[in-house]
Amino acid sequence: MSDDAETRLSAARTRLILDKPFLGALVLRLPMVNANPAWCKTTATDAKTFYYNSDYINELSLEQTQFVLAHEALHCALSHFSRRQHRVKHRWDLACDFAINPILINDGFKPTPDALYLETLAGMTAEEIYPLLDDMDNRQTEDQHVYDGNSDNDRDRHESRAGNGKIDQPPAGKDPGQEAGLDENRGAGASQPPPLNGDEKEHLSVQWRQRMASAAQQAMQAGKMSGAMARLVDHFLQPQLPWRMLLARYMSAIARDDYNYTRPSRREGAAILPSLRSSQVNVVVAIDTSGSVSANEIKEFMAEVDALKGQVRARITLYACDRGLDKGGPWEYEAWDTFEAPKQFYGGGGTDFRPVFDRLECVAGQADLLLYFTDAEGLFPEHEPALPVIWLVKGKAKVPWGQRIQLN
Repeated sequence: MSDDAETRLSAARTRLILDKPFLGALVLRLPMVNANPAWCKTTATDAKTFYYNSDYINELSLEQTQFVLAHEALHCALSHFSRRQHRVKHRWDLACDFAINPILINDGFKPTPDALYLETLAGMTAEEIYPLLDDMDNRQTEDQHVYDGNSDNDRDRHESRAGNGKIDQPPAGKDPGQEAGLDENRGAGASQPPPLNGDEKEHLSVQWRQRMASAAQQAMQAGKMSGAMARLVDHFLQPQLPWRMLLARYMSAIARDDYNYTRPSRREGAAILPSLRSSQVNVVVAIDTSGSVSANEIKEFMAEVDALKGQVRARITLYACDRGLDKGGPWEYEAWDTFEAPKQFYGGGGTDFRPVFDRLECVAGQADLLLYFTDAEGLFPEHEPALPVIWLVKGKAKVPWGQRIQLN
């Protein structure tokens, strides 16, 4: 049976190399090892090896086998093993699978019956999905992410599907590759490898980024790189910046600082020297105070505004709105003012974004940019305004226009 599984995996890998060379090149970086079914119920990876349960592989079609190979390769290529940080392992594992599976399904792959998929989470990263999940979510990933161990504070409930309790770790100090070979020779399959340490995660993260870049280049040269995969690679390989830094760069671009070469008066001499002229940037910030936004989230919004005020040079006008504008506003802060949050907001009703846009129409030309902090669950204006709009969203709701930035 293990020989049949190996043949099926080899055929699936070959098909990936031919049809999906980007993913095929990544899969080639993972040696395939038959694992002991006592710990590996389906498939697993430690970011170095593809482990599989031969009985599970034999139940899959060739298309589904391609899916599980590509699934594990993307976990590695996207460095899910090094991005968890403080997050709870089980919840992070779910977020990673919810991030990967839509990518593969939208690229034409046939998922396994136990694959986690929600259409509403498509296009989101694991970091964006994580806060949308519950710590007590009892769903299980279709594979096992054995590159990562638990901290004492984690509540990992990723138990074996056979009901044997939590997975045991192999003895410390033993090489997983040696363990795999010895166990496989005994016919029991490879033992579970130990989790990666910090140095291994850092080294492998750099290595997989290089592999991803190389695989993408080869696939594009062959003309077999889908647009979705190209965007994924571009997003992951480009430097990732906090949203406030991105916003500061955006505002620097629209700031009207320029050099003026206007001819001076005759009393100033004949020479024409450049002088710096500046026109203030006016930013409107709107805070969603509806009932669907908690008091803690409003405090987080205000903390972001405070940080923004200290980072960029701009005049800020603050509005608060649920179904209507807060009667205490607007609050105005000059570029040189220290930000002080309003003592009280009146809100808690339904969500209607239109009052803010209606007010801005009445003061047309007095704002260069609108930032709207919200959960994006409300009534939008029918038409996009001429004013640039950036939505800073807590949650998974979409916006009809403007730039949406996930705020977690």
